[in-house]
Amino acid sequence: RVVAAFASGDIASLILPQDDRDEATFQAYAEKIVPAAQAVGIAVVIAGDSRIAGRVKADGLHVEASKAELADAVERLQERMMVGTGGAKTRDDALELGEVRPDYIFFGRFGYDNKPEPH
Repeated sequence: RVVAAFASGDIASLILPQDDRDEATFQAYAEKIVPAAQAVGIAVVIAGDSRIAGRVKADGLHVEASKAELADAVERLQERMMVGTGGAKTRDDALELGEVRPDYIFFGRFGYDNKPEPH
């Protein structure tokens, strides 16, 4: 379904969350999605696991962690891939995370857009 959605319009980027998949299952899933998305110009960001992001040659890593952990990821990885963050609950949280200079700050949470469409 994800790959089929690529034909539906102009998509700039895609964040792939691991959800409840184990590491091997998530990597196998990402190995299918990443090249298909990149072939049509979509940047793919892997949420959470920098090793998987590197193995599947993703365009970036999404980190939802402390400011110190984000700073470590930015320092280690930003030369090779985008590093973004999320999980800020307040404006002050977002400002603190922004001081580390991630490529983006995601506002919202994964998995909470599962309500039926309004009529």
